[in-house]
Amino acid sequence: MKQHPPESLRASVQPPEAAALQGRASLRRQAWSRGLQPPLSASPGRRTQPARRGGPCAAARAWSAPVSCRVFLAVLLAALLASCGNQPPVPDWQQNAHGAAERASAAYLAGNDRVAAQEWQRARAELARTGRPDALAQLELLRCAAQATSLVAAPCSAFDALRADATAAQLAYADYLAGRATPEQAALLPAAQRAAATSAQAVAGIEDPLSRLVAAGAALRAGRATEATADLAISTASQQGWRRPLLAWLLLRVAQAQAAGDTVLAAALQRRIALIESGGAPAAQAPKN
Repeated sequence: MKQHPPESLRASVQPPEAAALQGRASLRRQAWSRGLQPPLSASPGRRTQPARRGGPCAAARAWSAPVSCRVFLAVLLAALLASCGNQPPVPDWQQNAHGAAERASAAYLAGNDRVAAQEWQRARAELARTGRPDALAQLELLRCAAQATSLVAAPCSAFDALRADATAAQLAYADYLAGRATPEQAALLPAAQRAAATSAQAVAGIEDPLSRLVAAGAALRAGRATEATADLAISTASQQGWRRPLLAWLLLRVAQAQAAGDTVLAAALQRRIALIESGGAPAAQAPKN
C-alpha cells in the first residue's frame, strides 16, 4: 500500500549505512530515508509483508519508485541495504512498522478511518519496541503529512509531544506542514519540497503525486496557495483516486467559486462531490406517471 512518503535524516538519526542511500533513487522504499513520504501501492486491507517473500534483497529490487514526501525511518532502508550485503536480515519490527504505515496511509487517503487508525497503532507499537523517540516522530510526521493532503488544520500534536527528541530535519518538516517553516528550515526539507516551501508555483514541478499534494496543503496553510494550486491538487487526487483529499480540495474550490460569483463552476464542482459521495450509485429517478 504505498504511494506517497515525504521524500535523509541527519546523522543523529541515521546509522552509518545510511550513507549508502545517496544516489539510490531506484529503490522504492526510499521511504524511511530522506523521504518524508513514499508511494502507496498496496490496498488498505493488505496484510502481507513484502520483505518476507524472496528476502529483503528481492524486496529492495522490487520496490522502485520516485522519491516522494513520505515519512519513513532512515534506519529501515539503511538496514535493508546492509542486509543485501550478506548482513543479518532486517528485524521484524522494521518490516512490520513499514507495512503498517503503508496500509495506514493508503487507508487514510481512501477515506477508510477504521483501517487507518488500526494500522497507525500497529506501526506505533512496532516502533515503540525500539525505545527511540525519533523513530516514532518520523511516523507521526508521515501521519501529519497525509492529513496535510486533505487540508486538516489540526496541529500535529502527537509529533509535538516528541519534539524534545526530534532532529532538526524533523522539526523543519513539521513546521513546513504547519505553514511556518523559516528559510533556514527550508534547506533541511526533502528535495521535492524545498522550492515549494517558498513558491506555490513550484508545487506543479513536483513529480510524485503524494509529495505534490503535501506541498499544496502546506502552501495553503502558509497562505501561498492560489486557485491554480487548488485545481492542481484536485487533478492530482482525482488521477490517483484518493477520495479524502479530492473531496477536501473540491469543497475548497466550491467556496472559492461561490465567493467569486462563478455559479456555473460551483455547480459543476458540486456535481463531482455528489458523485464521489454517492459511491457511483445511480441517481434517483423521478417516478413515472
